[in-house]
Amino acid sequence: MATIITIETPTLGDRSYVAHDGTYAIVVDPQRDIDRVTRILEDEGVQLKAVFETHIHNDYVTGGHALAAKLGADYYVNAADDVSFSRTPISDEQVVEVSPTMHVKALATPGHTFTHLSYVLFDPTATDDDARGQAVFTGGSLLFGATGRPDLLGEAHTHELVRHQYNSAHRLASELPDATEVMPTHGFGSFCSATQTEGDESTIGREKEVNSALTQDEEEWIEEILAGLDVYPAYYAHMAPANSSGPSEADLSEPTRADKDEIRSRLKKGEWVIDLRNRTAYAAGHVPGSFNFGLDGQLATYIGWMIPWGTPITLLGESRDQVAEAQRELVRIGIDHVAASGTGGPQDWTDNPGTFQQADFGDLNQVRHHRRVEILDVRRASEYETAHIEGASNIPLHELLARMDDAPSGEIWVHCQSGYRSSIAASMLAAAGKQVVVIDDQFDNAEKSGLPLASAK
Repeated sequence: MATIITIETPTLGDRSYVAHDGTYAIVVDPQRDIDRVTRILEDEGVQLKAVFETHIHNDYVTGGHALAAKLGADYYVNAADDVSFSRTPISDEQVVEVSPTMHVKALATPGHTFTHLSYVLFDPTATDDDARGQAVFTGGSLLFGATGRPDLLGEAHTHELVRHQYNSAHRLASELPDATEVMPTHGFGSFCSATQTEGDESTIGREKEVNSALTQDEEEWIEEILAGLDVYPAYYAHMAPANSSGPSEADLSEPTRADKDEIRSRLKKGEWVIDLRNRTAYAAGHVPGSFNFGLDGQLATYIGWMIPWGTPITLLGESRDQVAEAQRELVRIGIDHVAASGTGGPQDWTDNPGTFQQADFGDLNQVRHHRRVEILDVRRASEYETAHIEGASNIPLHELLARMDDAPSGEIWVHCQSGYRSSIAASMLAAAGKQVVVIDDQFDNAEKSGLPLASAK
């Protein structure tokens, strides 16, 4: 039985996989920073024979092309995918003999994309039942309690793809034994998931019991999925073109160091200066005009969602390690070049640090009795419609820069679900000259603190 090693990328909600038999290995859906993969291969003492892509990814830049080229492995991409690089084409039902005890069978599972493939890992020397599949790498098809979303190729294709997705889930469930481990790429916080996923591991048998695509009537399931589809990050539009052109290996070399004068100059030119520290440290002192995308959240997702594509970036962190971690996050979504960086603290970056107040929902309830304040909810519209504080305005974070003129005047108390997005928003509001207080609290505490809630549903 093959050993399967999972590579987590929690900030994007994705997983990649290494599987080996002690001598030879395969990799499925690797991310751009392939040093994580090569380190595992070296530690396990195995030779990479093949890299498999389940689909042309929409939420990250693949490392598959660079990894296969670097290690001399075959690079399997669906024969039907329109790509500009040399690959080993693979199609439905095709079997790749990686080693005598490790074969991989492709299964067409369209839905997330039209050309999506799943890969069944099996040992042909095992008993008949076991030989049907030790694991299935399902990419953006069958997830844990969910499926990949069917709308990333545009509204014109969504209704066709959602029906494909339902049928693909049923194909996997009918053709594979219940004991087959399900190994999805998406679904751990990824916006590529159609609905929220459940659990950390699963099998085909478990999915038959808990996955709505396998327990509901087709029309009922399709109606629910289409009704529940929400917005997804704007940077997704750049991923498929990048992946179709055969991305190179990521460059993680250290950026040029920037002093106070250069940071000030870059801000004046309209470039982005990003403070990587946590929101408490940022509120206590920061470079005026900088934006706070802390490393403790989905940094790459929100930067990619909001930044005008191609805008130069300067990263500010407490240490070189923080800057390097942010670089790694950014190259995964195709932001390859960091113009400059700075390490230390506000005293190293500016002569006039900015600050703003942090508060919780209890503070908001109290202050409303003493003076007029404006409440700005920067959660997504769907979250706001489910429940929001009475009287609160809603500008979803990803729309804030384009809608800054819609922000309330006066003293703005800004909140989200947990505090991460509200700190990003507060930094942008402050940079625009707004008077802001950031609520660093769980939204579940709003009603408990005496704030009345309303619903648009």
